[in-house]
Amino acid sequence: MNVKSTAFDVRRTALEMIMKSGGGHIGGDFSVADILTVLYFREMNISPENKDDPDRDYFVLSKGHSVEAYYAVLAEKGFLDREEVINTFSQFGSELIGHPNNALPGIEMNSGSLGHGLPVCVGMALAARMDGRPSRVYTVMGDGELAEGSVWEGFMAGGHYRLGNLCAVVDFNGLQISGTTEEVMNHENLAAQVESFGWQVLTVNGHDCDALQEAFALARKTEDKPTCIIARTVKGYGGGAFMENKAGWHHKLPSAEEYEQIAANLEKHKKEAMENE
Repeated sequence: MNVKSTAFDVRRTALEMIMKSGGGHIGGDFSVADILTVLYFREMNISPENKDDPDRDYFVLSKGHSVEAYYAVLAEKGFLDREEVINTFSQFGSELIGHPNNALPGIEMNSGSLGHGLPVCVGMALAARMDGRPSRVYTVMGDGELAEGSVWEGFMAGGHYRLGNLCAVVDFNGLQISGTTEEVMNHENLAAQVESFGWQVLTVNGHDCDALQEAFALARKTEDKPTCIIARTVKGYGGGAFMENKAGWHHKLPSAEEYEQIAANLEKHKKEAMENE
């Protein structure tokens, strides 16, 4: 399958969910879509068929506010029904709530309270190693989330225990709800900071699916330390210049005209991805 074009399908599903429900974190959905698609279709040993196998891989979306993209990729993978995802997301009585819900198949833990994903995944990775299981553990965080102190406790513990089965990805789009991450809590030396805790750090273009796949492959080969992938992304990627790199699109409902523009741009990019396969 073409993971790049599938990532644009994920964005389109997220867009439909947001329009139907009346709100959502569209900017981060669009920045993280390629990362999630590569993880689920090229990297992780996880599927609807083995979702209860203790030897499976484990994933936690720590930046749980990007749940629309997460539900969308789970629908593409077959864990969820796409039409149900679009039509019932955030509706009264639906289990498809506005942050990941582990009552749903394929979701390991409720998340969205930022700073929890990495520490929990440290525990998961340590448990898998103690049990002698082949499982790998993955989490995706936002760059704004790195202001949380528990994240750095997770980096410290992961490095201390040399958890080679742990991989953390930072969706580094440079923006958060109140502005740029540089202005709110600067991390210009992020790679060096994380390396100092005993991690392997790789920096890649978070919209280059081949580069992401290569980074995950290198992480898998590195057995004596955990890996952090800093994925440089664009908030609102693929939706058009009017929404890309704009903090205002952190959480925004597109107008009818904006919806048409975004949908057309996603279709154009998907077509280009398929032609370049």
